[in-house]
Amino acid sequence: MRKNRYISAGLAGMLLAALAISLVEISISGCATKEDVILATTTSTLDTGLLEVLIPVFEKKTGYRVKAVGVGTGQALEMGRRGEADVLLVHAPESEEQVVAEGHATNRKRVMHNDFVICGPQADPAGIRGEKSAAQAFRKIAQSKSLFVSRGDDSGTHKKELEVWEEAGVKPEGHWYQECGSGMGQTLNIASEKGAYVLSDRGTFLSLKKNLALVILVEGDRSLLNIYHVMQVNPEKHPKVNAKGGKAFVEFMVSEEVQKVIGGFGVKEYGQPLFFPDAGK
Repeated sequence: MRKNRYISAGLAGMLLAALAISLVEISISGCATKEDVILATTTSTLDTGLLEVLIPVFEKKTGYRVKAVGVGTGQALEMGRRGEADVLLVHAPESEEQVVAEGHATNRKRVMHNDFVICGPQADPAGIRGEKSAAQAFRKIAQSKSLFVSRGDDSGTHKKELEVWEEAGVKPEGHWYQECGSGMGQTLNIASEKGAYVLSDRGTFLSLKKNLALVILVEGDRSLLNIYHVMQVNPEKHPKVNAKGGKAFVEFMVSEEVQKVIGGFGVKEYGQPLFFPDAGK
């Protein structure tokens, strides 16, 4: 009945209205009541395949069924503000704190981190390879007017990109700066096809690397740390949400079992984990 549960950013716009409907409870004689849990999350947790591993475990352990909607973090937080999701898994700490302060979310907990990297063509026309400062790399891209593809979607990655441009003292505009309004995977594909620079989270880049004509050129700047938190949509503010299901998912993501899975995810395929567990930090 639920074949397409993991929904990418491209489909999300058509589904937002549908997600606003009341959650449906299905009572089965002799069994616990099962409910949908609507998870609004960043595209990187889906593009990397992490949630495809974790969600079936959560469903088996709890009896809940998860509808995961992959959008930019900004859109995910807006879904939380409107009460259109039960739980959020996102990576824009300052924006998250604002949503919590407004009373739309609660029970916010740190789950994991990776980092952002600046990728581009092997030829590196802007000459940024090995730069220690992300801001200086962005300055060089702008000064050379080398093509740069931005997500342009108010995602956590887009927010970080704008922070770096601000630090660089550059207002990105002109023919060399192109916004695509897509998720991370699609943005990487576009940058690859055009031979452009792009800011990506490391996990998504590594998971798609074999199909991309891009390499990591700048990494390791402390400003590029990428932290993920999970939080419930506040049932006191949005009484129609599945509060118990949202809380169960938060507790699941910070459990010892899941943190161990996160720490090992990607090691076999890519030689390094795509995320590092952070619960309790």
